[in-house]
Amino acid sequence: MADKTNAMRLLDGKKIRYETHEYDNVVSGVEVAHAIGRPLEVVFKTLVTVGKSGSHYVFVIPVQEELDLKKAAKTVGEKAVEMVKSKELLPLTGYIHGGCSPIGMKKFFRTVLHQTASSYETICFSGGRIGLQIETSAENLGKLIRFEYADLIKNESGE
Repeated sequence: MADKTNAMRLLDGKKIRYETHEYDNVVSGVEVAHAIGRPLEVVFKTLVTVGKSGSHYVFVIPVQEELDLKKAAKTVGEKAVEMVKSKELLPLTGYIHGGCSPIGMKKFFRTVLHQTASSYETICFSGGRIGLQIETSAENLGKLIRFEYADLIKNESGE
C-alpha cells in the first residue's frame, strides 16, 4: 500500500476499523465498484457543492445515482446549490476530483449521506486519492465526522 492518506490517518487515530481497496485504470464510480468487487449500492461518491449563501456542503451518494440539486438544497436550507468547479476543489478541500473523501478535508463542511447508507453493514467511499476506496460502517464514519441522512437522488422519473 502506498502512503496513508489524511482519511486513513484520521481513522487510525480514532482506532476506527476499516478496509482499503485499491484499483487502477477506472474512471467512473460504477467502474470502481466493479473493480473492487462491491455492489453499486454500497459504493458512494463524495460531491462538494456551494449554496446561494456561499456556504459549502458535502453530499455522499451511491456511485450510480445522480444528485438531485433541488433535494440537496432543500435538505441544507438553501434556495439552490451547485457543484463546486473542479479547479476549486483542491484549494477548498485538499482533494482532487475523483479522490475526494468525506473525511480529512481541510475544513469540515456540513455533510449529508444518502439515506440508503444506513441500510448497509458497510459502505465504500474515496480514501482520499484516486485508486483508493475505504470501506467501513456509516456508524464508524459518524465517530469521525458529523453527518445526517436524507433522500438526495433523482427518482427514475427524473424528479
